[in-house]
Amino acid sequence: FTSRDVMVVFDVEKRAADTFLFNNVKKGAIIRLKAGLFALPNHMPSQFEIANRLVIPSYISLDTALSYYNLVPETVYAVTSITSKATNEFEVKDIGYQYQKIKNSAFTGYELKNISGEDVYIADPEKSVSDFLYFVFLGKRLYNDRLDFKKVNFKKVKEYLSLFGNRNIIKFANKIYKKYI
Repeated sequence: FTSRDVMVVFDVEKRAADTFLFNNVKKGAIIRLKAGLFALPNHMPSQFEIANRLVIPSYISLDTALSYYNLVPETVYAVTSITSKATNEFEVKDIGYQYQKIKNSAFTGYELKNISGEDVYIADPEKSVSDFLYFVFLGKRLYNDRLDFKKVNFKKVKEYLSLFGNRNIIKFANKIYKKYI
């Protein structure tokens, strides 16, 4: 929730809401997720919901989505997301939240999905693979040779990759696909 939410719920001015939040964060009754965004410690949202709210717009993708869909066997320790805003990182309660920027034309391929009772934006499996391959192509991520291409529609992955506007990415993806399939 935000200070604006506190203002509406308690029908108070901004200054009173900010003072209330400041004092309760200091006492530990409220957790500050980032400037202007708060949660109650006994009603913490999931890591996925926090990731969606820390940066708007964003959706869960890359390593986190690949792990969620069992496309890689590894456990992921940071929550990775895609945004159309600046690349950024946050830490909330010892959990890392990483955001990678992509161009607006490629900011698609995600859905609102109910996961453990919470609605969160997450890339579909093919989009999470294409986002991952895009950043590997740029040299910003290491390729994971345990990525299971058999669980995705590679034609759809290439359609998503075409949104990045660089034919070399598709050639790169084809090479990797042929090597590991």
